[in-house]
Amino acid sequence: MKSIEQLTEELLSPPSISRSLLAEKLVESLEFDTDPAIQAGWTTEAKRRRNEIRTGEIQPISGEEALAQVRQLLNP
Repeated sequence: MKSIEQLTEELLSPPSISRSLLAEKLVESLEFDTDPAIQAGWTTEAKRRRNEIRTGEIQPISGEEALAQVRQLLNP
């Protein structure tokens, strides 16, 4: 069996579109103990963001870049 690190490395190598589809499937596989209305809202938001990436309306950035931007905002 592959380690989490090996699996993560393998799953982060495909293009953004493929990773977003995988993320969608993983999220769908989880069971949530949340209010159905709240879950529906998050699902709608996730799909909206996914569609923005698919249409090219926005460009995704790496997790490292996102964290760097957050750190810069927190430590001016």
